[in-house]
Amino acid sequence: MTSVLVVDDDTYLLRALRITLQAHGYDVATAADGRSALLAAQQHPPALVILDLGLPDMDGSAVLRKLRGWSSVPVLVLSARHGSEDKVEALDAGADDYITKPFGLEELLARLRALLRRSADTEQPVVVTTEAFTVDLGKRRVLRDGQDVRLTPTEWKMLEVLVRSPEKLVTQQQLLSEVWGPAYAKETNYLRVYMAQLRRKLEPDAATPRHLITEAGIGYRFVP
Repeated sequence: MTSVLVVDDDTYLLRALRITLQAHGYDVATAADGRSALLAAQQHPPALVILDLGLPDMDGSAVLRKLRGWSSVPVLVLSARHGSEDKVEALDAGADDYITKPFGLEELLARLRALLRRSADTEQPVVVTTEAFTVDLGKRRVLRDGQDVRLTPTEWKMLEVLVRSPEKLVTQQQLLSEVWGPAYAKETNYLRVYMAQLRRKLEPDAATPRHLITEAGIGYRFVP
């Protein structure tokens, strides 16, 4: 099932949206504040986020900006704010669409379907090629100079997470959570060890990598 994360501090609306979306075949997770939303999105990345701007701990636009530091997931903003300035701020922060309260459920579902279609249309190609190596995500295969590169399951998963988000900064916490699980979110030494192994196997010069780039103290970025 397609996973949707709904973020709103209105418990009645949260329950109503959960029931409605589940009835339409979606797998629904909920969060009542910004910090919980970011943690949920990191630990179990959804296919789409429905985000209220008026959260108790931080503004929804701030949540969006933090989310966009490591994720391109489609975001549909829900808000009682009707001013154009609020809409512009949310869209500039990274929202994909905006709907104001009160709203009709059919309109919400239609916008949700449209965002998911758009996201599917812009998915990254199955085969990603760099000057040094080629990654076939569908076949789980890596080639360098026409020869297969043998990766361990952990090396493959780490490379896959980065390759699926080209040019995007993937935080250390996100990478650790997706590869090893949420319980390992602080074990940054794991990343250094496995990134060094990947660079030795894939980069022309492991000491000066071109494609697997470190953002010191923050995370990593794949540059095709």
